[in-house]
Amino acid sequence: MLINRKIQTLDEFTIQQMRDFPNATGELSGLLRDIGLAAKRVHVEVNKAGLVDILGDAGTMNVQGEEVKKLDIYANNQFMGVLRHGVSCAGIGSEELDDIVVFDDEISNKSKYVCLFDPLDGSSNIDVNVSIGTIFSVFRRVSELGKPATKEDFLQQGIKQVAAGYVIYGSSTMLVYATRRGVNGFTLDQSVGEFTLSHPDIKCPDTGKIYSVNHGNFFQYNEKVQNYIHECQRKTKDNGGPYTQRYIGSMVADVHRNLIKGGIFMYPGTTDKPKGKLRLLYECNPFAFIVEIAGGKATNGKERILEVQPTEIHQRTPFFVGSKLMMEQYEQTQ
Repeated sequence: MLINRKIQTLDEFTIQQMRDFPNATGELSGLLRDIGLAAKRVHVEVNKAGLVDILGDAGTMNVQGEEVKKLDIYANNQFMGVLRHGVSCAGIGSEELDDIVVFDDEISNKSKYVCLFDPLDGSSNIDVNVSIGTIFSVFRRVSELGKPATKEDFLQQGIKQVAAGYVIYGSSTMLVYATRRGVNGFTLDQSVGEFTLSHPDIKCPDTGKIYSVNHGNFFQYNEKVQNYIHECQRKTKDNGGPYTQRYIGSMVADVHRNLIKGGIFMYPGTTDKPKGKLRLLYECNPFAFIVEIAGGKATNGKERILEVQPTEIHQRTPFFVGSKLMMEQYEQTQ
């Protein structure tokens, strides 16, 4: 039987990278493989959601005051369960939970990492078969090893992430993750049940033709944001426009497209929600890390997202992320 040695699974790729670091313990590789396992379980349910009683609202509200979907609960339980029973994670923070969950046992207390995640981003689209996703972020603990993790382990600046990534459940299921060594994408090969390397060393184009924003909120944005949107809609000698507006309403899908093709994603504050709607720790920090490693930029409209010091687990923020030159054009209008 012929074996294609050019195809690398997620496990093979992480193990190979670990070999470049003689002192590596393998914990981060193990954590990423655990996340891949949970993602495969969620993938199975997403793909049969119309056949089983997992669509629709669960009848509860999360800490953000949003309706919780049944699949939200399933995804949250899968990621929390896999990470709890692994050996590489000391605790988790989830968009769906009021507070952090510390895995206070002998093995977990020795783990170097904590993980934050949005188990199912864009879940309001579940019922209409639109792409949804999972977002995750990994930090090295600042608390003493051997003891339970603390909230300070989670309230770190995004620049201190050691890894971040997302899973997009679409026409194919794809896991993309970044470390300081680069951004790599793995597509789920359903014939063997493995994530295989399909998008090595992803680079975000310096510019693009797409801007992603909710135009329905246009008159709630401040004047400077409105002016930039107008710039996107007309051609000048400097901007290379006009741009094409694309907005799915699933952040994972919108930012994934712009990461691959070039573009800018904007979720400004509004008059109703001046602090923004997106969560700093579960959504913005991970994507800012990924896009910056790939060559792009990310801000809250005033400062680099990765340098913001979190003060709350569920802190919200305006968010602007995308291709380097498009982000610089945006900054010039502010």
